[in-house]
Amino acid sequence: MAFGWMDEQAELRRRAGLVRTLRPRPADSPLLDLASNDYLGLTHHPEIAEGAAEAARTWGGGSTGSRLVTGTTELHTELERELAGFCGFEAALVFSSGYAANLAAVTALAPHGSLIVSDAGNHASLIDGCRLARGTTQVVGHADPEAVRKALQTHEDSAATAVVVSDTVFSVDGDAAPLAELAAACRERGAGLLVDDAHGLGVLGEGGRGAAHAAGLAGADDVVVTATLSKSLGSQGGVVLGPARVIEHLVNAARTFIFDTGLAPAAAGAALAALRLLRREPERAARARAVAAELHARLTAAGHEAVRPDAAVVSVRAPSPEGAVQWAADCRTAGLAVGCFRPPSVPDGISRLRLTARADLSEAQIERAVRVIGETRP
Repeated sequence: MAFGWMDEQAELRRRAGLVRTLRPRPADSPLLDLASNDYLGLTHHPEIAEGAAEAARTWGGGSTGSRLVTGTTELHTELERELAGFCGFEAALVFSSGYAANLAAVTALAPHGSLIVSDAGNHASLIDGCRLARGTTQVVGHADPEAVRKALQTHEDSAATAVVVSDTVFSVDGDAAPLAELAAACRERGAGLLVDDAHGLGVLGEGGRGAAHAAGLAGADDVVVTATLSKSLGSQGGVVLGPARVIEHLVNAARTFIFDTGLAPAAAGAALAALRLLRREPERAARARAVAAELHARLTAAGHEAVRPDAAVVSVRAPSPEGAVQWAADCRTAGLAVGCFRPPSVPDGISRLRLTARADLSEAQIERAVRVIGETRP
């Protein structure tokens, strides 16, 4: 029977406690949300909603085509100009998602014969980019600059292109990559550095300008940054930031740019409104980090095994995949939404609850979240 193998796979997932299900949420959910990536609390901000609505009224519901045909509006170029200026890069290119941006950057910057050095903890979109690229990928230990240096030094063809690929903040534990050390290792061998700042933009750096900006790498001619517009900026879409020649190359070579419909105007309008609000209220970035630190301190004081956050992700270890699922479900029953990460989403096989430290959380909400997590602990 066609696709009959799926039944066997479904049974294996069930036995392992790894079945995933969709759970539609209402617009007015009563849950305290520590599961989303809305780090700055902007998704429902009236200025961001109005930015989306105004863009839709002006440009319509969709971008109408690929960016190279009709999908590039004046709004897209305005957003790109302001993103580049805010983050400190020469140019920017907006995509329909952060996933598409990562696929574009990795595949377009790793031609045939090149070496890609990829962190073992990288996000799935970076991993998939490495799989699709025509270069050779070498996976190295997590956040290990010496392993990166060794991989670059042992590359057989020292004249070939090499690029090091890493998250800036890893989405599972919320720990940060040693960007300055990675950049130094790259420069010793003339390699490029490509980093995904999905969890750093809006949280790290001066006023939320991102991890590369915080590390003094913004605007460097050997550094390319990707990011998403769907986390701190409360919208949808992705962006690649870097030297103008890199952006020009992506326009001409990146398949997820050339053959994909452009980002919807409403999403572009919302992201632009969020970026302008963050410029006016840079304290939101520091507040998100402070909430993360407070959550970690209270959770560890209560006896939980929580990873110290470098940005806005707080990870709490769970006893097993089944225990993590039950813990998250019990939290939901008690009025708290938390993330639940299990294999194969976690590279080390350890299941976790994943908490989002939002800038708009009150002290009472933080206290409530810690209490519920403790009361429902398996």
